[in-house]
Amino acid sequence: MGCRRIGEHIVLREAGERDIPLILEFIRGLAEYEHLLDQVSATEDGLAKSLFQDRAAEVLICEYREKPAGFALYFHNFSTFLGKPGIYIEDLFVRPEYRGRGLGRALFARIAAIAEERGCGRLEWSCLDWNEPSIKFYQSRGGRPLDDWTTYRITGDALKKLAEEEQ
Repeated sequence: MGCRRIGEHIVLREAGERDIPLILEFIRGLAEYEHLLDQVSATEDGLAKSLFQDRAAEVLICEYREKPAGFALYFHNFSTFLGKPGIYIEDLFVRPEYRGRGLGRALFARIAAIAEERGCGRLEWSCLDWNEPSIKFYQSRGGRPLDDWTTYRITGDALKKLAEEEQ
């Protein structure tokens, strides 16, 4: 993709290794907004390995008037029912001072276009129940909550304990 200009002031570009400190800054900004900053344990070294060595996820950086204003981090998943890959958006964040200028819409639309270009069958993400501005944004773009599904997570010691059961 390289760089993609959206209108007069918005540029979307693929993140590179030089963006690792910025990516971590955006992750912390999102976590602060979600009242989850105490849960961030990501490091620059870990992001460098995961994003640019292992290629576990991809990142788009959004610039507004040549200043970093937001980002989206996404990765492929797979739908057995559709028999096709999908894209899961892990994070989509625009700094508060840049909101309302179409940056979130540009990031979201670009990821949808990437999904189409790659033959994906769906685009998925999670949103906190209390985050009304984001819920309205996603619904205005055609997003629908999956009310019949509950997301589960295992981390830390519980993950280690479960892994030990394999032996």
